[in-house]
Amino acid sequence: MFLLLTVAGLGVTTLLVVVFASHIRYAAGGVCKSTVRMDGKTVLITGANTGIGKETALDLAMRGARVIMACRDVEKAEEAAASIRATYPKAQVEVRELDLADTCSIRAFAQKFLREVQHLHVLINNAGVMMCPYTKTIDGFEMHIGVNHLGHFLLTYLLIGILKRSAPARIVVVSSLGHNFGWIRFHDLHSQGSYHSGLAYCQSKLANVLFTRELARRLKDTNVTVNSVHPGTVNSDLTRHSTLMAIFFTVLSMFLKTPREGAQTSIYCAVAEELHSISGKHFSDCAPAFVAPQGRSEETARRLWDVSCELLGIEWD
Repeated sequence: MFLLLTVAGLGVTTLLVVVFASHIRYAAGGVCKSTVRMDGKTVLITGANTGIGKETALDLAMRGARVIMACRDVEKAEEAAASIRATYPKAQVEVRELDLADTCSIRAFAQKFLREVQHLHVLINNAGVMMCPYTKTIDGFEMHIGVNHLGHFLLTYLLIGILKRSAPARIVVVSSLGHNFGWIRFHDLHSQGSYHSGLAYCQSKLANVLFTRELARRLKDTNVTVNSVHPGTVNSDLTRHSTLMAIFFTVLSMFLKTPREGAQTSIYCAVAEELHSISGKHFSDCAPAFVAPQGRSEETARRLWDVSCELLGIEWD
C-alpha cells in the first residue's frame, strides 16, 4: 500500500510539474559577485570530489588558490581534479585521502598536512552524508553525527593552529536548512534507542550551526572567522542512500539548484571582502539567513562542545 501511495504521489507531482512548468520556475538563488583573487592562498575542502565541493574547488582554483581536495574516495577525487585541470589548466589542485568516519584517518591526514603545508587560509568543512541507513563510524559514532559533526570538529581542532598562524583565515561550515528540524538528543546522541535517518541528518546539521556559533566565540580576536551556510536544495548525489529522495529529486530536478549554484554561498563566505570580520553567522544565497531558536542556544552550543571533546578524547579550551 505504501509503495502504491508513493508511486501515485510521484505521479501527481510529475503531472503538476508538467502542467505548471511554464508558470513556475526555480530561482537559482544568490550568486557570489566577488572578483577577489586568491593567489598565494591555500584552501582545504573536504568532500571536494563531487557536487558543491567540486564546484567550490573549481571556482577557488580559478581565482588562483592552491586547493587541497580532502576526500575518502581518492580515485574519484583524482578524476574530479583532472576535470578541474581540464577546465582550467592553470589550476593548482591536489588530492589527499581523508575518511571523516575514522578518527585515525583524520589524525593521519592532519599530521601529514601539517608536515607538508606551511599555511592554510580557508578551511571548508563541506563533506557530508544524508539519510543513511543506520550505520556506525569506525569509532562507533552514528554515521550522520560522526561524519557531519564529529569528524569535522576533530579536523578543525587539529588544524586550528595553522589557521591562526595563517590569519587572516576563514572557516566555512556547510550546514542545511534541515537544522530547523533538528534537536540535539544528548540522552541518545547516536540514535541507539531509536533511529530515523532524516532526524539523524537534521541533528547533525543543527550540530554544525551550534559548532560554528561556539567556535566563533572562542576565536574572537584571533582574526580567524567561521560561518555556516545553507547551500540550498541541490541536485547532487547526496540523496544516494535514499531511493525515495533520489526519485523525488529527479522528478523535481527543474526546481533544484545545480551544484554550481549550490556552491555560491560557500564561495561567498570564503572570499567576500565584506565578511572579513564577520563570524558566527549563518548564510544562504550569499546573504544572512534565519537560524532556528535551537541553533541560537549558547547553553546547548557549549554543552555540545564539551560532549564532542569528551567523545573524541581531546581538550579544546
